[in-house]
Amino acid sequence: MAQVPAAAPLQFDNRFVAELPGDPETGPRRREVLGAAWSSVRPTPVAAPRLLAYSREMAESLGLDAATVASPEFAQVFAGNALWPGMQPYAANYGGHQFGHWAGQLGDGRAITLGEAIDAQGRRQELQLKGAGPTPYSRTADGRAVLRSSIREFLCSEAMHHLGVPTTRALCLVGTGEAVLRDMFYDGHPEHEPGAIVCRVAPSFLRFGNFELPSARGDSVLLRRLVEFCIRRDYPELSGEGEALHVEWFARICERTAVMVAHWMRVGFVHGVMNTDNMSILGLTLDYGPYGWIDDYDPDWTPNTTDAQGRRYRFGWQPRIAWWNLTRLAQALAPLFASVEPLNDGLQRYGQALARAERDVVAGKLGLDGCRDGDAVLYSDLLALLHAGETDMTIFFRALGETDPASASPEDFAAAYYDEARRDAVAGDLAAWLARYARRLGEDDLPDAVRRERMRLANPRYVLRNYLAQQAIDRAHAGDMGGIDELLEVMRRPYEDQPGRERYAQRRPDWARERAGCSMLSCSS
Repeated sequence: MAQVPAAAPLQFDNRFVAELPGDPETGPRRREVLGAAWSSVRPTPVAAPRLLAYSREMAESLGLDAATVASPEFAQVFAGNALWPGMQPYAANYGGHQFGHWAGQLGDGRAITLGEAIDAQGRRQELQLKGAGPTPYSRTADGRAVLRSSIREFLCSEAMHHLGVPTTRALCLVGTGEAVLRDMFYDGHPEHEPGAIVCRVAPSFLRFGNFELPSARGDSVLLRRLVEFCIRRDYPELSGEGEALHVEWFARICERTAVMVAHWMRVGFVHGVMNTDNMSILGLTLDYGPYGWIDDYDPDWTPNTTDAQGRRYRFGWQPRIAWWNLTRLAQALAPLFASVEPLNDGLQRYGQALARAERDVVAGKLGLDGCRDGDAVLYSDLLALLHAGETDMTIFFRALGETDPASASPEDFAAAYYDEARRDAVAGDLAAWLARYARRLGEDDLPDAVRRERMRLANPRYVLRNYLAQQAIDRAHAGDMGGIDELLEVMRRPYEDQPGRERYAQRRPDWARERAGCSMLSCSS
């Protein structure tokens, strides 16, 4: 691997590798790694790196100008063929509970962190390549990623940011010029697909699983070092010492997780694989795999084909699964506490923060001047009607904010329904609900313009529906990368009406209901 000779356009402060114990062995040989938080491993170079897309907002935040991004060196670095001075690549060591069962050591099987960059404002951003080759944690896999999954992760990371959802980010998408063998449907018919690498960005990629693994191994020394490091680096606003500091840290993790999940429910996002190794210690949406967006509102829907039977990670269960995952984190941290009571108090703060966030969601989506007693019932009754009527969640709520409550009728929402018979079956109940809603709005002293603006900012016009992403993927597979930038441009302003782009706000077409990639997805990369 070459080192780019020019001065690095970024400064690096690699505290994770500097302050935590590393694996004494280097390189990608698959192995169990004990007593270490990370393993030194370099990306595997690729044949023909080519920049396919990038986020100008993320580049600007890092201080990377357009000339730097357009340079051949940029594609070389973010394909894993070269390093800027100061980069110290590694893969992190962690475990996790997958689909409710302890899985042991997992680790970064196809992710390699290049380093922790410090921008001009002093903010820390970890740069991580996904799909950059094998690591000690790749098990039987090749450490690569295909173009289709990389496009989805790149687009969704940025779309979620612009929706106001706490999330990791994406800097760029680079084609490798190499083919990757994948069995997309797990049916014994693998095919070669174009490879790609995403550069993911976050202040920290620490996961619940980073703490679970040393705890499960009885390595309380490493566990304590990880906790104290995370507090110093990722929660510098916390003060105090000893157990009291650890208590507040855990409670903040619980609260941030609650806020993140409430945002998912607000915009209709389904993570699809909420394993504990996919849960961020900062409350950021992490690991965009078989995710999906609610089209017709269905709390029992999951986008993950692997989860099709049990539906553990269904849309409506996300708040309770987050609590279950936090409970696993609490169990992992228990050896550091004299009793479990402080950890239970932290879990209670999750419930309290979730309740507050859910009330904010109700007030925002319905345009209320605060969420009063009974408003949650009004909201849940509406959701039940959306489910019964097979109603598009995004379209309905956007239309609700554009109607006159005093004269609204079921006909105002015709564009939101997928099935006419089911629409007609709920029309009477919806009319009754609209009357209740109008009466409730009449109890507030909000000007109509203020109500509409609150609803506009809570209810997006555009979300990254799976079929839209698949259309961009299909174009890319045909050699046309323009669909990626076009879709990203729409998703930059999800709450604004964008004349000429109405097709991006339409309900899912019938042809996309069952097509692969347009509804459910596998975990295959």
